[in-house]
Amino acid sequence: MTDTTTEDLARILREHPFFKGMPEAFCDLICDCATIEQFDAGAYIFHEGDPANHFYVLRHGKVALEIKAPERGSIAFQTVRAGEILGVSWLVPPYRLTCDAKAVELTRTITVNAACLREKCDEDHDFGYAMMMRFMPIMVERLKATRLQLLDLYGTKA
Repeated sequence: MTDTTTEDLARILREHPFFKGMPEAFCDLICDCATIEQFDAGAYIFHEGDPANHFYVLRHGKVALEIKAPERGSIAFQTVRAGEILGVSWLVPPYRLTCDAKAVELTRTITVNAACLREKCDEDHDFGYAMMMRFMPIMVERLKATRLQLLDLYGTKA
């Protein structure tokens, strides 16, 4: 990556809503592990059960989070948009993805290498805590969305 690209990546990351207010040094640690990627509409970004080797900072586009239901196939339970995060399982052992993620439209991301970032979290516990505090609300929200989808699918009959 050239210096200009690194500077652009750092600026984009600092301006992203998810990282707003994060200390510059922490943003720099993330940039050390990050690249820019693009996914075409219809492309799968990841699949349930795969190793959680990355997380994705959405800059542009929409991504459907899907679960597979018996006899119903894939069901989208949440749509993630620019300004949001994908792949939150990178932070919690056993580091496996819990759903599929499919680009609904052209999607641009900052893709962060999870092993690189976990190492930085282990080395700097303040950084690790800051990341945990930013990711836990997302995890809880995704769990709620999945629960609501399951209630809709398998709700009790009156």
